[in-house]
Amino acid sequence: MEMPNVVPQTTDRLALQDKFARAAQVSLANHSFYLGATNNNLDEIRQLKPDEACGVKIFMGASTGNMLVDKEDTLAKIFADSPVLIATHCEDSPFIKEREKAYRLKYGNEVPAYEHAEIRNVEACYRSSSLAVSLAKKYGSRLHVLHITTAEELALFEAAPTLEHLKKKQITAEACVHHLFFNQLDHHRLGHLIKCNPSIKAQSHQVALWQALNDGVIDIIATDHAPHTWEEKKGHYFNVPSGLPLVQHALPALLDLCVRGVMTPELMVQKISHAVTERYQIKDRGYLREGYWADVVLIDPTERYNVRNNELFYQCGWTPFNDYVFNGGSIKQTWINGHCVYHNGAILPAPTGQRLTFNRQA
Repeated sequence: MEMPNVVPQTTDRLALQDKFARAAQVSLANHSFYLGATNNNLDEIRQLKPDEACGVKIFMGASTGNMLVDKEDTLAKIFADSPVLIATHCEDSPFIKEREKAYRLKYGNEVPAYEHAEIRNVEACYRSSSLAVSLAKKYGSRLHVLHITTAEELALFEAAPTLEHLKKKQITAEACVHHLFFNQLDHHRLGHLIKCNPSIKAQSHQVALWQALNDGVIDIIATDHAPHTWEEKKGHYFNVPSGLPLVQHALPALLDLCVRGVMTPELMVQKISHAVTERYQIKDRGYLREGYWADVVLIDPTERYNVRNNELFYQCGWTPFNDYVFNGGSIKQTWINGHCVYHNGAILPAPTGQRLTFNRQA
């Protein structure tokens, strides 16, 4: 489910249709797209049909792509009128701008990578996510808050220990693979390669996210894949874009966390597959069930997986996991819609992926 902060931005239904048309020709993966909210496209959002997009994405904090929605009356109308699930990036941009000024005075342009967690800190996240939750409660919106990173934000959400509980939730929360796998100390080793928004924070917040997964407070695990080039990632703090490539190593990273005892494999499958299907109301996917599409991955749990940059499928050609050895297993085969598309390190010629469909009422 691709985000709208790309080139060109997906902020009207015509751009949305164009994406689906291109994906139908080239995408190996099954797919859907968010319609991006702006301060000026409320009519486009209101005209969305329930099955026309996976959701409406609101950048309540500025990030890559400069799609900030900061007008309070616009936010209120989107939360009141969106016909589909609202997904939010929650950070307080004016607060962050003030902190950037302070850190620029201290370091100039050469802000150390680990300070990203202090610039885009806990308060920056909580101010925005608490606003999103309050708006959803006021207007009865279906809200999904993306990439939660702080222990404080977790108090905003109710636990859903089972999928039956999840189906009844109006407001849900998500964590990303990189926020579960890395913490602020990893910036000393990886620098701006793991600079992302919201920032990767201190180990105490990482541990709180682990606990929230097991308690059912975090409902979904996702990737937030953002493949900026190696050259872009080598600049100084203020010109390095935020985001990192993740999709190829998301599952091995999560399996590695399972081996470390962070979660069980069963819980992992629930968070990356079953819960996604239930929250987004995806039709005939997300479970191993008769009559459902066969989207299946085969893993050798006994095989260690050593990541190498020269074996990547990313066009950007790098990963923060380079040289890391995952201990949870190695992916051997992948099927999409019943067709094998990956086998022992090679992508195979196969039919393209399909557009996701949804069990939603107008």
